[in-house]
Amino acid sequence: MNEHSPIAMVSGGTRGIGLAIARELLAHGWRVSVGARSATDAFAGYSADQLRVYRFDAEDRQTETDWVAATVRDFGGIDALVHNAGILSTRSVVAADDDEVDRLLEVNVKSPLRLTRKAWPHLLAAREGKVLVMASLAAKRVRNADASLYALSKAAVLSLAHGIRHCGAEARVRCTALCPGFVATDMVAGLPLEQQQQATRPEDIARIARMALELPASASVAEIPISWTVEPQY
Repeated sequence: MNEHSPIAMVSGGTRGIGLAIARELLAHGWRVSVGARSATDAFAGYSADQLRVYRFDAEDRQTETDWVAATVRDFGGIDALVHNAGILSTRSVVAADDDEVDRLLEVNVKSPLRLTRKAWPHLLAAREGKVLVMASLAAKRVRNADASLYALSKAAVLSLAHGIRHCGAEARVRCTALCPGFVATDMVAGLPLEQQQQATRPEDIARIARMALELPASASVAEIPISWTVEPQY
């Protein structure tokens, strides 16, 4: 670990997929700035030169500004931005009220958009800036009515990722959307036990995430769909 090691910001990095991504990057020489709503002891043993955890709440805009500023102050720049924080909904687009729709879009879509804007000058200044957006297979198909509102938000997230790709084209800032299906985190606790046991592991997502972040700009990948089972394509 040295001052030339790349720096990644990871939202929601204290549990689930975000925690796995942070640990994977740390294990391969990255310095990591984690944004989370509360403190954690998940990173015991890492030095402040390797990792720092800052307060970040997708429903509190000031924490977005503060997190970016603190990362640049303490690490000296930003090479990659990983949008992992998000919330789930099991309401349909017909049943959900406006408050739930607004909250889902605020956390899953608008906060990553604002964070990207705030980090953009630093990503442009990086040797090869990267953005990783955690979308979902839900962004690509609606499986049932109860998944439809969540799918709406993730479809918007996927479009955000493609928009970022185009904005960064000339400056060679690359963006990849990861689109996993069921992942073995607390978000799938309600699934049948057999499906929970077969679901993709967070560590698998983390390996793919690191690959996407470490690819050169000449090998940009727009989307990576990931599933624990073979799904029909439609």
